[in-house]
Amino acid sequence: MPIEPDTKDWTWVLRERCPDCGFDPLAVDRDDLGRRIRLAAAAMHQRLHGESVAERPDEATWSPLEYAAHVRDVCGVMQARLEQLLGEDDPEFANWDQDRAAIDGDYGSEAPEHVAAALDVAAAGLASAADAVPSDAWDRPGRRSNGSVFTVETLLIYALHDLEHHAWDVTDAADAAGTAGTTGKTDETTNHGTEERA
Repeated sequence: MPIEPDTKDWTWVLRERCPDCGFDPLAVDRDDLGRRIRLAAAAMHQRLHGESVAERPDEATWSPLEYAAHVRDVCGVMQARLEQLLGEDDPEFANWDQDRAAIDGDYGSEAPEHVAAALDVAAAGLASAADAVPSDAWDRPGRRSNGSVFTVETLLIYALHDLEHHAWDVTDAADAAGTAGTTGKTDETTNHGTEERA
């Protein structure tokens, strides 16, 4: 059963602390982005070796498996956008519909071990790309089709929040509530008329 699409504009996480997962964009050190991306992905990977990874805690919340498959794809999308920012002048990003990707990819039916392996590769690629950003490139701009402007630095901070938030979704939030509670889908680039979420 598809999750109801998340149409919120999550770009506010570039300015304010996330009240759910506690992510503080103002406390992110650009030199620490790669390490934190790897840690968030590792937490997600570990959860895939736990119990009930393919079970949704309720009808409005993804399973840990679906979250992990989403994070895998987010890493790929964000690395592609980072490469655009570094290689093109003020590029416009192609839209990515996260909800359609989840349906078309049938995230909930994927093998957890395959998702874990692919997540490791995708997160390592994004983390290494973050580590390799030239010192004079952090302010290079690009934009989504709705006009939202990102720089190299804010794109990576936005991506990091997505990863850390979803790691929280499948670990701390679930432990605290006995369920993930809400979708927590901070997510990524889709166009539902008013907001492209990434």
